[in-house]
Amino acid sequence: MTSSAARHIPVLGRQAVEMLGPRDGGLYVDATFGAGGYSARILDTAGTRVIGIDRDRSAISDGFDLVDRSGGRLTLVEGRFSDLAEICAARGVTAVDGIVMDVGVSSMQLDQAGRGFSFRLDGPLDMRMGHDGPTAADVIASASEADLANIIYIFGEERHSRGVARAIVAARKLAPILSTRALADIVAKVVWSKPGEIHPATRTFQALRIFVNEELDELQLGLAAAERMLKPGGRLVVVSFHSLEDRIVKNFLGERGKAGGGSRHLPEVAQAAPSFALLTKRPITADDAEISANPRARSAKLRAAERTDAAAHRAAALPAWPSLADVMRGG
Repeated sequence: MTSSAARHIPVLGRQAVEMLGPRDGGLYVDATFGAGGYSARILDTAGTRVIGIDRDRSAISDGFDLVDRSGGRLTLVEGRFSDLAEICAARGVTAVDGIVMDVGVSSMQLDQAGRGFSFRLDGPLDMRMGHDGPTAADVIASASEADLANIIYIFGEERHSRGVARAIVAARKLAPILSTRALADIVAKVVWSKPGEIHPATRTFQALRIFVNEELDELQLGLAAAERMLKPGGRLVVVSFHSLEDRIVKNFLGERGKAGGGSRHLPEVAQAAPSFALLTKRPITADDAEISANPRARSAKLRAAERTDAAAHRAAALPAWPSLADVMRGG
């Protein structure tokens, strides 16, 4: 089933599914279905069932062929993976044997000019993974200079964020910024790069994409939902593509993989038992052959952990970084 299941081979697909350890009769969640590569590999194990989730309607519709070929073992749901517990509950599922997440934008989305994710292809400045909410063009048009600078600095780790924000505000006074090419050209006048370095607009585009899709909030909520949904012995596998995502995954699993909640200064506070046992003390990365075949694999990091029988830890509050709702209403 794997050979024809998807239009591309998922990054670290073999390693991710090996870590997941699918078994006959097991129920798994592919929390970021995409082109179905992970799901197809899971379904190669006889008797497995998969719930595939994706907020991109086109990914769901493109996956119907795999649904048919799975003989009813694959269920596809349009939705956010932060809602995976509710999505499972709506189908009578209270616990699963494994969850895999491939975090971030897919190569399919990057390769479609009309989605507006990439400055390599001129298209409308959209960047939405789903089909609702403000676009990147809406954010560019409405956000204050201070908000734009914060968004670009926090989510893009762009050192020249203030200069980029200032240039965007100046340009939008002359004409609306509606295309990927227009935005890339504005950024390139502020951020300089040497030959061989990343494109000057890379970090700004990353920041807007993460912000428009609330990706880091989604990841933190999704990890907490996975902790609640996994059976004891169930496995969580996460593939991330940049340092902001990997840091969240590393910290989440690190905190859950050790006793926490107590202090030598407050000995009366009961410590929470570890809810995960780490399977990867260091992240798994792609080898030279995979990077050569798929350059996107260069930055990929895979982390995995196995659920213990301890209760889920209390979910931490989301960081107080710029929020899409606040910025769009001028808050």
